[in-house]
Amino acid sequence: MAEKKLTRKQEIFLEALCGEAKGNFRSAMRIAGYSDNTALHEVAGSLKNEIIERASMILALNAPKAALGIVDVMDDPTGLGARNMVSAAREVLDRTGLIKKEQVEVKAQEGGLFILPPKRVDRFEQDTDDLEN
Repeated sequence: MAEKKLTRKQEIFLEALCGEAKGNFRSAMRIAGYSDNTALHEVAGSLKNEIIERASMILALNAPKAALGIVDVMDDPTGLGARNMVSAAREVLDRTGLIKKEQVEVKAQEGGLFILPPKRVDRFEQDTDDLEN
């Protein structure tokens, strides 16, 4: 699929949105030179995929910071805001795919019971059975 060609204004808007404007759409629009009368959906609607891609990149770029923040809390668990730091770091890591791995161990006695779903009757077989009766 061909990459979408963005205008200079759209590029500036995206850069501002993820930088100086810190996610504030109206501020990013002003920085890019859009009129205050321009509707948000006119600008952001056509850039939905680019906005999501950049937000994903922000999370990915901050994953190391999140991981190091958790390690820092391990070194000083009584530090101010430690609980909030771990919570925020966990959210960033979860959203970047670095999730806590859980293992489930299933133990059972020998000779268990295995239940299968009911056998599906083909429509043709059912119709011919109806004709015979």
